[in-house]
Amino acid sequence: MTGQPAAEGKNPAAATSADAAGGMDALVTAAKNEGRLNAVAIPRDWANYGALIDGFTKKYGIKVHVDNPNGSSEDEIKAVKDLRGKDSAPDILDIGNSFAHAATEEGLLATYRVAPFDKIPKSQKDPRARWYNDYGGYISIGCNAGQVETCPESFADLLKPEYKGKVALNGNPNKSGSAFGGVYAAALANSGSFSDIEPGLKFFKELNDSGNFNPVESTPATVEKGQTPISIDWDYLNAGYADQFRKKGMDWQVTVPTDGSYAQYYTQAINKDAPHPAAARLWQEYLFSAEGQNLRLDGYARPVLMNAMEKDGSIHEVAAAWLPAVEGAPRFPTEAQIIKAKKVIASGWAKAVSR
Repeated sequence: MTGQPAAEGKNPAAATSADAAGGMDALVTAAKNEGRLNAVAIPRDWANYGALIDGFTKKYGIKVHVDNPNGSSEDEIKAVKDLRGKDSAPDILDIGNSFAHAATEEGLLATYRVAPFDKIPKSQKDPRARWYNDYGGYISIGCNAGQVETCPESFADLLKPEYKGKVALNGNPNKSGSAFGGVYAAALANSGSFSDIEPGLKFFKELNDSGNFNPVESTPATVEKGQTPISIDWDYLNAGYADQFRKKGMDWQVTVPTDGSYAQYYTQAINKDAPHPAAARLWQEYLFSAEGQNLRLDGYARPVLMNAMEKDGSIHEVAAAWLPAVEGAPRFPTEAQIIKAKKVIASGWAKAVSR
């Protein structure tokens, strides 16, 4: 299907904007003709993806097929490489920012400017529009108050003996953007910096040596089973889980740690060899529309266009008020700092948490 012409002879696989595809109407027609969008690792309970997928399908009649919904950013990039040239290859990517930089360097991403591209903060997009941040949040500590007598509020708290075997991460930082963020936040809480993530590794080594680190990768299922009563994860995920667990009688408390404030936004991109190039581009337009950005907000994620939407009055004000409290504006590491941090974690993580 790759390269199937859109209306007026336009080729959606080469389109760098909706206008270049012949306009939105032509893009919609081409996407409907493709009838399918392939994705990897976007679970329905992550940043309100369930509502976004349903909304996109309802609006355009295009089925969204998700492989390996609980996979990692690394799994997405691997799928792009392994399935290149096949109709089952991913059309779009939702990956941690560090993985977006790597995918860009490898030439895996298509250039495409969504309609509100100019409103996305400069620090949160590739100037050539090969990727741009969509939504994000802060590293937080989720805690089952029914299983833990006093929930921790900081990274320093996590070292207390009362949390023996209870503190988990959502994944491996070499593969998972959220776990990578957890190590970065721990570094900032322990005299590290964006240029020095080593204190984060030392923190998790200390956590592991004390017996407090739980090697089980936390998910809603492991929390419900009591396997991971404390989970370091994005605030929008933990806040969403709180709603989910409350219906089942669980008191899941969420705190953005006072000593390690680290924010990250997840990145959207299009596979350069997408088998459904028009649907991939239409999906991006939907995600960055006011409807799509507000659906992110409804799922406790902070949309990248939040400031612009506050100014033009299109934001869901009630949903914005639900967000966990944080202090100050988010700051982000540079590409060079991220690359350096990934190398440090790649060489030291396994040793830090080995037993």
